[in-house]
Amino acid sequence: MAGQVALPADTPVLGAATAVAGQGSAAMVAARLERLPMTGFQRTIFIIIATAWFFDSIDLGSLTFLLGSIRTEFGLSTAQAGLLSSMSFVGMFLGAGISGMLADRFGRKLVFQVSMIFWGLGSVWCAYAPDSTALGYARLLLGFGMGMEFPVALAIVSEFLPSAKRGRYLAVLEGFWPLGFIAAGLLSLVLLSTFGWRAVFLAQAVPALFLFVVRMFVPESPRWLADRGRFDEANRVLADIEAKVRARLDGRPLPEPQPLPAQAQGERRFSFLELWSSGYASRTVMIWLTWFFALLGFYGLTTWLGALLQEAGHSVTKSVSYTILISLAGVPGFISSALLVEGWGRKPTAVLMLLGSAIAAYLYGHSPSFGWLIAFGLVMQFFLFGMWSVLYAYTPELYPTRARATGAGCASAIGRVGSLLGPYAIGVILPVLGQGGVFALGGGSFVIAAAAVAILGVETKGKSLEAISH
Repeated sequence: MAGQVALPADTPVLGAATAVAGQGSAAMVAARLERLPMTGFQRTIFIIIATAWFFDSIDLGSLTFLLGSIRTEFGLSTAQAGLLSSMSFVGMFLGAGISGMLADRFGRKLVFQVSMIFWGLGSVWCAYAPDSTALGYARLLLGFGMGMEFPVALAIVSEFLPSAKRGRYLAVLEGFWPLGFIAAGLLSLVLLSTFGWRAVFLAQAVPALFLFVVRMFVPESPRWLADRGRFDEANRVLADIEAKVRARLDGRPLPEPQPLPAQAQGERRFSFLELWSSGYASRTVMIWLTWFFALLGFYGLTTWLGALLQEAGHSVTKSVSYTILISLAGVPGFISSALLVEGWGRKPTAVLMLLGSAIAAYLYGHSPSFGWLIAFGLVMQFFLFGMWSVLYAYTPELYPTRARATGAGCASAIGRVGSLLGPYAIGVILPVLGQGGVFALGGGSFVIAAAAVAILGVETKGKSLEAISH
């Protein structure tokens, strides 16, 4: 029959009968993915996405180390510097909100590649910006590309990995953010004193070429293809995946697919409206509140870490070095979170990391000496990056395939509103309340986010994406 593809003998075929059922076929695709053992194939997909995430994180984290030098060159006030910092998050708000809906409509792979083009071009523009206004627009474009990438990356990783491994790998994926942050600091340390801040941005544009690796080695999500009714393509991609997994198992047969709950049938809504349908509205309120206040606190504090140290009298080099030092605690932070999300659960881990961030931020802002400043900074970064890991593991699990990227993208977009307000608010209140007030504001934001998860959150640990959805 036209459109049929030859599949291995142990592969269940989605034939015409199941294709007509639609939802049953999508459930079968999910069951076939869930039964696959974790092998080098899935890990390769993860490493490719994580590497792109790492490059993206370098771009985002660099302003922490460069803001002091940029302020000096352009003669910016604290409020103007805060506004410049916020431009990235305006772009991320737009990118995250748009890309999720585009990825649910046109596919994960295409939108992911386009995102890399935008942030590469944005980095080049930053390097050649003649004044602070042009730099602000360049950061807007850079942020747009970064905002596009985050929700699509989460959707790709969550849809390729089995339930037993999904949370841990999503948490580890976010662990590439502190690694990128540290790399941004090291890159700044090497280039800043000799070549200036523009060279740092120029160097960060090169990794955008990594999109060709994504294009060659990352397939489209079979879950998304089946959800869109493109069953022949889903079969073809999935058969190729199964063959590659079998090859890594030395030809041993794959386990039989286990039945999974079919998604509720009915008229397909615009993906944004799915977020407010029965069963998802309370999740949407919870995750939007969490993202908004968590990112308001996080970016309000971390964007200013280097500049605050410089304002306290430390040199540019020492400020960058101290910021890198305390960021090292983010590595055990995300590792701990990755272990806890599978062993303890998403919800309690999120509450722990958010409350830990609140307490540590308050103590950091009221440190009695430089030694305590470093100690509390290490603790703060441990919890902050642990918070990021569980947030990224939790968010894409809350929504069905038809709205997963939209759900993650909109939550991220709402978070970017907090990201936008945070650095600017810090720039305004710093001259009035001092550093103690700055970190008290950040701590209070984390407490509100923790309360949202504790009251409205649902547990998703160990469940298939289809079982979590309705």
